[in-house]
Amino acid sequence: MTVDESARTLYVTHGTQVVILNLNSLQVVGTIPGLSGVHGVALAPDFGHGFVTSGQSDTVVVFDLKTWQKVAEVKVGKKPDAIVYDPSTQHVFAMNGDSESSTVINAADNKIVGTVTLGGGPEFTIADGKGNVFVNLEDKSELLRIDAKSLQVADRWKVAPCEAPSSMGFDPANSRLFLGCRSKVMAVVDSGNGKVVASFPIGDKADATVFDRSGKIAFTSTGDGHIYGFQQDSADSYTALPVIDTATGSKTMTMDQKTRALFVPVRENDSISLWVLKP
Repeated sequence: MTVDESARTLYVTHGTQVVILNLNSLQVVGTIPGLSGVHGVALAPDFGHGFVTSGQSDTVVVFDLKTWQKVAEVKVGKKPDAIVYDPSTQHVFAMNGDSESSTVINAADNKIVGTVTLGGGPEFTIADGKGNVFVNLEDKSELLRIDAKSLQVADRWKVAPCEAPSSMGFDPANSRLFLGCRSKVMAVVDSGNGKVVASFPIGDKADATVFDRSGKIAFTSTGDGHIYGFQQDSADSYTALPVIDTATGSKTMTMDQKTRALFVPVRENDSISLWVLKP
């Protein structure tokens, strides 16, 4: 799921389509159909376009942010999953799970500008807006920092005791990354040097992590039906909060920074419901 805070919309991807909800009313206002194995959504408001990874067709589908109509389709690597827009370079980084690479697209004209070899299977990615793109390599238990300008891997860090990092959140004020790991820990990482400064136990099948910038809380959702929150006391010190119960399998999550609401999809009886957890 991806939140467009300025347009007050929420993009929910599943299967063959993207469903768009109004964040204020939580009503469905549009869809992007005809996709194949859809995964992530990245937004490039500078150009009025969004980008969707279509994992089964090995493409990134470009759509108009106002009409939600498809405007282009870009062939990328095998099984693209996570995707992020870097405003400092105006490039979109699509992470190709089976190609162990990232295809880089110029958001201005939807042309490929290069490919970054990652050396492992990417899972989640974040751009800090300062020319750095961070990506988890789940199969290598590594965190990479990509130089968004040179399109080179600038740093490669081990993140023990985090194994199989699958999700990532970011605190821009303190330059801290929060990794949700399949080894049942959440790791706090200094994004400047890759050092793990703290780690905490969480549940099984971590899949999404967000950082509440105003409340200063790092949340990680897990597939066993829980959300784990950690209050930031300082950049490297955190206090565990009471665990929030959701539903088994509800591992995906995102947050609206304006209202501080957490959104968690729940699949029940061949339909998808959306839990909204408010502070």
